[in-house]
Amino acid sequence: MKFWKILFMNILIFSSLITISSISWFSMWMGLEINMMAVIPLFSSYKNMYSSESALKYFIIQTLASIILLLSLIMLLMNLKFNFESNIFLLSLNSALFTKIGAAPFHFWFPEIIEGLNWTSSLILLTWQKIAPMVMIMYSSKTMLFTLIVVLTSMITGSILSLNQLSIRKILAYSSINHIGWMLACIYYNYTFWMTYFLIYMLISINLIFLFKKLNVYYFNQLHSILNNKTLKFSFMMNFLSLGGMPPLIGFLPKWIVIQSSMENSFFIPAIMIFITLIMLYTYIRLIFNSLTIKTLEFKTFDYTPKILIYFNLINLNFIVLAPLIWFLN
Repeated sequence: MKFWKILFMNILIFSSLITISSISWFSMWMGLEINMMAVIPLFSSYKNMYSSESALKYFIIQTLASIILLLSLIMLLMNLKFNFESNIFLLSLNSALFTKIGAAPFHFWFPEIIEGLNWTSSLILLTWQKIAPMVMIMYSSKTMLFTLIVVLTSMITGSILSLNQLSIRKILAYSSINHIGWMLACIYYNYTFWMTYFLIYMLISINLIFLFKKLNVYYFNQLHSILNNKTLKFSFMMNFLSLGGMPPLIGFLPKWIVIQSSMENSFFIPAIMIFITLIMLYTYIRLIFNSLTIKTLEFKTFDYTPKILIYFNLINLNFIVLAPLIWFLN
């Protein structure tokens, strides 16, 4: 790895740590700005004009969200008599943070930007770039009704818009929007639930993106190259099913936790969550069958199986061991 990439990766990590550990809103905002300036060079590539275009779009969107965030913070601090539960500036602050993570209905930029990135940059955008804004949402999510609307909108948008996609990166982008809804629901109930959900989501995302990067595939019709490799085929299917929350895989654990917590208040919202999850799971199953059961002679087969995939799959299957943690989390 080149020196400048190591440098910007370190800045990226430490800027997120600044936001997470700060007790001042302006320190958090400063950490977000350093984070944005560090990730832009990692997204850009002189070899790929689409990566540079995505980096520029990301810069513009994040800058606009940061301006709204900063103005909201200034107005909140100037208005000493504001009602913290219903103040319009608090809504604009939350809207800016939802825009930064790509939650619906502020998701318009997310799929288009990730379509131009390589797999390493996509992994950063799907996982690490969510941490700092999510922590800020934990401190600012006092408008429960607005947060609940964003939760349901993100779940519905991610599941519906993923139905007609053939690009793997766009599928993962809409899947991420769906999972953002689940993560915000975790924040709504318990911060520990969010940490558990995010770690499991990041584990599955790393596994999938490592697989796609090794195969050098970006569209589902390119996945025919793994038809003759049973281990890769099994890994692909199992990780997508785990991402969709199919029991008894590890991806079912955080959804189980959220549903169990939400059922203590009402049955209506958990029922909607389960129905939306079934739509997302249908998308994964349909694409798995369409991509891995129709043979073609256009693509070369991929016979090599990295050992690390086997280890990740063993972790994915260890849900039965992790299931008792749900009682400790409560």
